[in-house]
Amino acid sequence: MTDLYSRLAGVGAYLPERVMTNDDLAGIVETSDEWIRERTGIARRHIAADGEMTSDLGVAAAERALADAGMVAGDIDLIVLATATPDLTFPATATIVQEKLGIETGAAFDIHAVCSGFLYAMAAADNFIRCGQATNVLVIGAETFSRILDWTDRTTCVLFGDGGGAVVLAAEEGRPEDRLGVIKTHLRSDGRFKDLLYVDGGPSATQTVGHLRMQGNQVFRHAVNKIAGSMEELAEMAGVPVPEIDWFVPHQANERILQGVARKLGIATEKVISTVAEHGNTSAASIPLALDFAIRDGRIKRGDLLLMEALGGGFTWGAALVRY
Repeated sequence: MTDLYSRLAGVGAYLPERVMTNDDLAGIVETSDEWIRERTGIARRHIAADGEMTSDLGVAAAERALADAGMVAGDIDLIVLATATPDLTFPATATIVQEKLGIETGAAFDIHAVCSGFLYAMAAADNFIRCGQATNVLVIGAETFSRILDWTDRTTCVLFGDGGGAVVLAAEEGRPEDRLGVIKTHLRSDGRFKDLLYVDGGPSATQTVGHLRMQGNQVFRHAVNKIAGSMEELAEMAGVPVPEIDWFVPHQANERILQGVARKLGIATEKVISTVAEHGNTSAASIPLALDFAIRDGRIKRGDLLLMEALGGGFTWGAALVRY
């Protein structure tokens, strides 16, 4: 028996040219390279240039994903873009990306699930494909978190950076055992924890953009437990034991969270794709950034089984099982 599924056809990523090191930050706020590395594993982050917007990062990543898939923009009939830092309150940044890519057909919309956004966007795109409502989908995670940081708050400004990542999902028919693509996704949210990670402004509440606020210790505790639980549930739903997974591709929030989740699930350190040192927490962009990095350096190969995860403000969290 065959049915439609989402093949992972192409992957691409983009980081802005400007690099801000830990030493650079030490000149802005009371901190040090040693303090940041010890608590987060982050060495540097990329910062969007003046006038460089979330849509620009998304377009650059999308163009690279399209090239990797051997497609052109006109092949795309749906764009799903995950971001918590849109160009404008509206229209959706996905429509701005659509225009910049020269796509005049199909549909485009944003998903706002913060750091879990890429997983939410991929799950939405996968469902469009499985229902026969889309053929080739650009799934993008892009953020300019530098625009919502309080640069006097060393507990948050050291953590985040800007970047974009994208994948192309293509509709194909095939038997479950032959599929190279999205196997299953598992999404959760719980609004009771919204005050642990949020932005203190918005059009309706304050008529301002606001700044990111976080209770780091509480977020860490919830992240490890909720992410590990979601991954275990997903593996059980898919009938795939965790030890059979080739690579763990997590949201790049904090090296301690990555390793904490891996230890809780018994995942070997060498199976964890970690790029957080190079770009910090890029929210919805971090999973495709890590995926692209590990494909380019040869670790992830076609046929490998990948387990992705994330937790973001809301709380939102989830996991995805993908065969590359």
